[in-house]
Amino acid sequence: MSAEAERGLRERLGRLKSLPLLHRTGVSGEEERLRKQLDQVSRKDASEDEIWSFVELARHPDRPYTLDYVDMILEDWVELHGDRGRADDGAVVAGLGKLDGRTVALVGHQKGRDAKERVERQFGMPSPEGYAKAVRVMEIAERFGFPVVALIDTPGAYPGVAAEQHGQGGAIARSQAKMVALRVPTVACVIGEGGSGGALALAVADRVLMQENAIYSVISPEGCAMILWRDREEKKKAAAAFKPDAFHCYELGVIDGIVSEPQGGAQEDPDAAAASLHQALATALAELEGTPEDALRRARRAKFRAMGVFA
Repeated sequence: MSAEAERGLRERLGRLKSLPLLHRTGVSGEEERLRKQLDQVSRKDASEDEIWSFVELARHPDRPYTLDYVDMILEDWVELHGDRGRADDGAVVAGLGKLDGRTVALVGHQKGRDAKERVERQFGMPSPEGYAKAVRVMEIAERFGFPVVALIDTPGAYPGVAAEQHGQGGAIARSQAKMVALRVPTVACVIGEGGSGGALALAVADRVLMQENAIYSVISPEGCAMILWRDREEKKKAAAAFKPDAFHCYELGVIDGIVSEPQGGAQEDPDAAAASLHQALATALAELEGTPEDALRRARRAKFRAMGVFA
């Protein structure tokens, strides 16, 4: 079976799994059939070029960023700045807006378009102040009963000396702890790069989605190549080894659904990509609406504690 055919199977399985419970009646047989087909044709070693194409698309400079999607899917957006302690980290944007008429709190990573903005936003790599800002907005959401939406797009947390001096690891941990304990529905979507703890700090959600050409991993392919082979140029081999693409993340159970993109990537038709993202977020929030607070928190904890456990 060709790589394209296998990818088609993965896409169909992802769409079935992402259906609301009400609309999944009668599809369990089809779901099982697709899983068996994948079991029969799944290759132990995916093509290096195939996997690397996802990495390149996730990093494409014209790919829509968080604020681009905010403009396209939210109304009455009000951005909130600062951590009320030290500074305002431009690598994290946070604020309130309306999604289909319902107020939500949105937090997300933001990269820059030109050289100046990239430096100002630290290439989308947050410092502790960025996570503190996100936590502050999450607390506002919890206070007023607003759902939290997180858009993930970062190579990782900022690796500078000042960030370490200000408690980078602790800031990431506090953000994760806050998301685990939130009493409101939470939905996260990886819209580009989902790198390491810098991504996970905003991704401990009831529903974790990925856009079709996004990547999500514990380390960058370049970083992995340097550790294993002492050679950055082995990045394709590293990416093929740990498979950070959405389809394999879905198979591993790391994410809950895949959001389709236009042919060639989100940058080819940002409006269509935004429409798909809008629908996926709205559907996920609708599924979570009305769930008791304690049930949300229990399910969230159980979901993440079960990851990486093998019997």
